[in-house]
Amino acid sequence: MSDLHLRQWPGAEERPALALHCMMGNASYWGPIAGKLADKVRISAPDLPGHGQSPDWPGEPDYHSFTTQAVARLIDRPMDLIGHSLGATVALRIAIAAPEAVRSLTLIEPVLFAATPDPANDAVMQELHALVAAGQSDEAARRFLSIWGGIQWESQTPAGRERLARQMQLVVAGNETLMRDAANMLREGGLEGIDAPCMILIGQDSPAVIGDIADALAARLPDVGRARLPGAAHMLPITHPRQVAELIGLNLDRA
Repeated sequence: MSDLHLRQWPGAEERPALALHCMMGNASYWGPIAGKLADKVRISAPDLPGHGQSPDWPGEPDYHSFTTQAVARLIDRPMDLIGHSLGATVALRIAIAAPEAVRSLTLIEPVLFAATPDPANDAVMQELHALVAAGQSDEAARRFLSIWGGIQWESQTPAGRERLARQMQLVVAGNETLMRDAANMLREGGLEGIDAPCMILIGQDSPAVIGDIADALAARLPDVGRARLPGAAHMLPITHPRQVAELIGLNLDRA
């Protein structure tokens, strides 16, 4: 049994779904979406390691592998997997490793940067790594959130800033997988082996690399739908929960 803190909402008991949040988030933001999909599925969502009320990452194995293993222990029958950002890459990794465990797969803003190398994004991530290594995690978090977080650093409480700065260590620890595919998710036949209905959902105003990643993944997934949400950026499950829930629902109906 996983030791991740698990949040659960009422829903269709006979059809469990698992929702995985983004880096520096926590599972609570799935609540509005879970409510809108309660007639279709019962959504549970863990706080990922080092987030919310879950324990910290112990330092090994690598952050993405540790997180994937912890989440996989929550799956005891075929489930609908829904993931956002980092959570989308964890859901994708599980679907590649155990396609029989996945009833449907919804990937929201997947950040598997290795799918489509982007020099500009690589440069930004290298800069963030250098800041963390130099002990400037506050500045690294401020810059990271300006691109991916949709929140203002200055608006955070001192405790919130401390938490976000500390979580930059997780950003650095996860990027061996996200940027260099250390988990070999892009291996020949991996994506092609997912036979569940998939949806890739992105925001129209997200960083350009997200659209490129979506193109690269969609070209290899056997059964995939795509949607680009107008007026939305990377944090669309929080900013546009109604529209996101409707699009997830379309993919659930296909399964």
